[in-house]
Amino acid sequence: MRAGMAASLSVDINCDMGESFGPWPMGTDALVLPHITSANIACGAHAGDPSVMRRTVCLARDRHVAIGAHPGFPDLQGFGRRDMKMDPSEVEDSVLAQIGALEAVARAEGCRLSHVKAHGALYNMAVRDRRLADAIARAIKAFDPALVMLGLPSSALLEAGEAAGLPVAREGFADRAYEPDGSLPPRARAGAVIHDADVVAARAVKLVVDGSVVSSSGDAIPMQVDTICVHGDTPGAAELARRIRRALEAAGVDVRPMVRR
Repeated sequence: MRAGMAASLSVDINCDMGESFGPWPMGTDALVLPHITSANIACGAHAGDPSVMRRTVCLARDRHVAIGAHPGFPDLQGFGRRDMKMDPSEVEDSVLAQIGALEAVARAEGCRLSHVKAHGALYNMAVRDRRLADAIARAIKAFDPALVMLGLPSSALLEAGEAAGLPVAREGFADRAYEPDGSLPPRARAGAVIHDADVVAARAVKLVVDGSVVSSSGDAIPMQVDTICVHGDTPGAAELARRIRRALEAAGVDVRPMVRR
């Protein structure tokens, strides 16, 4: 198994969080944390600020939730969800700096990072663009080659991580539609985001237990995952995370962090 996962049926639940900025709140991190096992904390580029980073690190630490960096494009206005044209060397430097910023906060609070997950448009572009994926992998490896790199199964992102010798974790999205090729459709497309909690929970179980997901064409496609994402900015994220975890545990799945550091 990848990323330190044991041979028994188990999965991690990760959530993107720490995305508030100054007086502007985003998400309900404190309510989500009891139901997840890994937190992807924004590093100040697409969202977050030093105070939000520190507060979120402390919340995750106190809940014994694994802490990971969530670097994105430097695009506060667009929340990191707009494609940007950046040279791969610039992406590498930006990701390295963002990981370092969060690690500094984590160390100050007596904990360490366990993983890195790119955010939004950077993630989606790197799924397809090997040059960007390699840049992210280089930044992670340069900082700490023990950090787990998250990405879509069979994507350029995970191929880059494996080529760099990094531990990788295959990520699934229970609340997102899938194209027949296993990619994610743009969020703006109708039906791209699934809001029915019962449907989302059932899809999470199918991903982990059956190793497959139903695509937009109605066909089941193979999809092995090590971690399932809950988006912290989704309305009702805390209840959604609770429902997903409860459904997984009811199906006999051991919900636990990807790695323990």
